[in-house]
Amino acid sequence: MASEPDPQQSHDSRPAPPGGADRTARDIAAAWARERPGTPATSVGIVTPIWQLAKLFGDDRRRVLARAGVDSATLDLLSVLRRSGAPYTLSTRELGHRSMITPGAISQRVARAEREGLVTRLPGEGRPRTVQITLTQAGHDLVEATVDEVLGREAELVDGLTSDQQAQLTELLDVLLADVQRRLGDDRLTQVGHD
Repeated sequence: MASEPDPQQSHDSRPAPPGGADRTARDIAAAWARERPGTPATSVGIVTPIWQLAKLFGDDRRRVLARAGVDSATLDLLSVLRRSGAPYTLSTRELGHRSMITPGAISQRVARAEREGLVTRLPGEGRPRTVQITLTQAGHDLVEATVDEVLGREAELVDGLTSDQQAQLTELLDVLLADVQRRLGDDRLTQVGHD
């Protein structure tokens, strides 16, 4: 007695992925093309890996930061101040702009970092209600102790690409990001998991 044909293979000569699940972006795009011819699925090969990579990179960064004893929002705040150069002082407005997050989120980050002795907050000169945030020695030490660990780990994660491939991918991602921001009218940026 002949067995029933496998519905997964009736439209496609390839065997179904293990467990019947789509395993890669190509599998997902091919499944849509098979099941709904004409569905615009070409973006799946770009967007799906970006989502997957964002999740993997974000989860890994949180593990690295947990081992270092700092959360990503605090390290981001301290890093923005550190990259600004001596005297490592910025207004809350400039911090928000450089961190690409809302004024409310900056206020929360600054309050938390101030409680931990990582920054100081002083009234700014000139404009009323201007507040200047300065990196303390403890904040500076934390950035110095953590940034190489975080960036070194991320460098390891991308070293499967040659330096030319990394440069090309960086350029293509810059182009894609700028175009998507323009199309959506949204130039805000946050890291995965940030507020």
